[in-house]
Amino acid sequence: MARKVSEKCYVHLNGRAIGYVADPFAYVGEVRAARRKGVFSGEINVAYLEKLNEVHINTDRGRVRKPYVLVENGKSKLTKEIAEKMEKKEVDFGYLIRNGIIEFLDAEEEENALVAMTEADITEKSTHLEVDPVSIFGVTVNTAPFPEMNSAPRHLMFASYIKQAQGLYATNFNLRFESRAFILFYPQAPMITTTAYESMKLSKHASGQNFVVATSTYYGYNMQDAVVLNKAAVDRGLARSMFYKMYSDEERRYPGGQKDLIKVPPATTEGYLGEHAYSKLSDDGVIEPEMNVGEGDVLIGKVAPPRFLEESIGAGGLEEKTRDDSVSLKPGDNGVVDGVIFTESPGATRTVKVRVRSLRVPEAGDKFGSRHGQKGVVALVVPHEDMPFTEQGVVPDLMFNPHSIPARMTFGHLLETLGAKAGAMKGTRMDGTAFSEKGTTRIEEYGKLLEAHGFDKYGEEVLYDGVTGRPFKSKIFQGVVYYNRLHHMVSNKMQVRSRGSVQILTHQPTEGKARLGGLRFGEMERDVLVAYGASLLLKERMLDQSDKATVLICKECGSIGYHDFAKRVEVCPLCGSNKLSDVEISYAFKLLLDEIKSLHIRPQVGMEE
Repeated sequence: MARKVSEKCYVHLNGRAIGYVADPFAYVGEVRAARRKGVFSGEINVAYLEKLNEVHINTDRGRVRKPYVLVENGKSKLTKEIAEKMEKKEVDFGYLIRNGIIEFLDAEEEENALVAMTEADITEKSTHLEVDPVSIFGVTVNTAPFPEMNSAPRHLMFASYIKQAQGLYATNFNLRFESRAFILFYPQAPMITTTAYESMKLSKHASGQNFVVATSTYYGYNMQDAVVLNKAAVDRGLARSMFYKMYSDEERRYPGGQKDLIKVPPATTEGYLGEHAYSKLSDDGVIEPEMNVGEGDVLIGKVAPPRFLEESIGAGGLEEKTRDDSVSLKPGDNGVVDGVIFTESPGATRTVKVRVRSLRVPEAGDKFGSRHGQKGVVALVVPHEDMPFTEQGVVPDLMFNPHSIPARMTFGHLLETLGAKAGAMKGTRMDGTAFSEKGTTRIEEYGKLLEAHGFDKYGEEVLYDGVTGRPFKSKIFQGVVYYNRLHHMVSNKMQVRSRGSVQILTHQPTEGKARLGGLRFGEMERDVLVAYGASLLLKERMLDQSDKATVLICKECGSIGYHDFAKRVEVCPLCGSNKLSDVEISYAFKLLLDEIKSLHIRPQVGMEE
C-alpha cells in the first residue's frame, strides 16, 4: 500500500538515516538525473522502497551491479547511430556511461526498474532495457548451449557439475604442486559454443569431449541415470585423465632445541616399519621420481624426537631416542612419483613435497555429465563388437537413456545432439547462445543441413544390434553431445575392510576411508534386518563385527565386577560377592552404564538363569 505523501520519508545513506524529504519521488528523480549528467559519481545507487516509505542511497563497496540501457519516453537511448559509432570504435563503453546511455544498478535500485528484454518489449512504463537478453544468466549458465530450453533446476545442477569437471585447469600444471589435481588427456572445444564461451576463450581451458551419443536403452544396463560406454572408444583415449596427489612434510622445531630430521630412519627407531618399507628411499630419505609406489610405501622418511621428555634419553643415557614419523602412501592409492621439490623457509625449516600421479581410465562407477545437468554413472563398458552400429559403421561412444528427458525437461540436450551432429557434418562449430533471433527456426536449419548430407531430418538413424546383428524396429536418435568427466571416480571412493582399528572410547570401528574405517550399518539398515527376522545376521553386524565385550556381572547386586589376578578370584566392587558370571554385551552399553554412574545413579543389570 502506498503511504500518504504527508508522512516523513527518511533518507538512509549506506544504512544510516541522515534526514528526511517531503516528496521521495521527486528527490529520487533529482539524484538520478544528476548522476546521469555526471554531477554525481556513477557508482551511487538510489532506491525508493515504497512499502517502507524510505529512500536508500548506497555508495559502499561490495555491491553487485549490472549495466542496463536507459529508456526515456518509450525509446532506448542506445540509438542506431551510437551503435554504429561503437562498431567503428569511434566511442567506447566509458562514453556510454558518461553520457547517461548506460547505467549500473544494484540490487536495491533494480526494485524501482521495469526492464524490457528486447527493444520490441519496451512500453511507456519501461525504465531500462537489457544490454543483451543473455545477461539475465550468470557466466556458468551462459557457457551452456540453449539454456532457455531447459528447466531452471537443471541449470543449478550443471553449474555445480562444471566445477567438478576434469579438464586443463592450468597450462603450467606440471610445475604446480596442488593437493589434488585432474588433467584430461584430450580436452576438446564443444561443437556448439556460445558467445560467452568464445569471448572468455574457454576453449583454451576446455573441460570435456564431444561424444557420439545414441539415445537408447541397452539391455537394461543404462536404467535411470546409468550410461553405457564403448570399450573401443575408451581404449582410444576417450575421457582418459591423470590424477595428481601431493604428499608433503616438514622438519618441525620443538622447544628444548629438538627438531625433526628427514632421513632414512635407523633400525633403532621406535615404530620402525621394517627394511622393506624404506627400500625405495634415496640416501637423503626422500623417494626418487618415476618410482612405482603402492599403498603403505614410504615417500618421505622422517624421525622425530619422542613425545614426552622422560623418554628422550635412551638405554645407557648415551643416545637420544627417536620415533618414526615418515609419510607413506595412503591406503587405496598407487601410482608413479611424478616430481619431488625441496623448499626452505626463512626460518631454515626444510619442506619436502612429493607429487604422485596415477592414470584414470573410465570404468564402471565413474561419473559423467552433459551441459544440461544430465548426469550419469557408467554401468557397463561394452566391447566394440557388441555395441549398436549404423549403416556407415558409426558406433556410439555413449548410450543415454531416453527416459531421462521428459521428466527433467532438458530439451536443450536434444537440441545439442541435433545441432552438433549438423555441425559435425558441415565441419563448423554452431552457435547455441540463449535467446537467439533464429529461435525455433534453428531446428529447421539443422534439419536441412542433415538432409543435405543424407540423414533423416531429425537425426534419427536405423541402428543394428551388435549382439544379434538385426536392425532395431524403431529408428534411434543419434548425435554429438559435449560431456564432462566429473572428478567423482570410483577408484578414489572404493574401500574394503575385513578387520582394522577401533576407537578407544567406544571400541567400535573407526570412521572414514582414510582411517581404514568400517561402513556404517545404521538404524535404517537395522530395521531391514528386523523386518526380515534375520536375528543372527543382526547380531553379527551390530555386535560381533562391532564392539562385542565380555564383562563380569554380579549375580547378587547386578553391578559390573572385575577379575583380581593377584588373588585369582572374581570380585564385585559393590557388595564384595564373588558370584559373578560372564556376559556378552556391546561395549557402548558398558560405556552408558559408566556414564550413568558418573551421574550418581546406580544401574543394575538384572539376570535370569
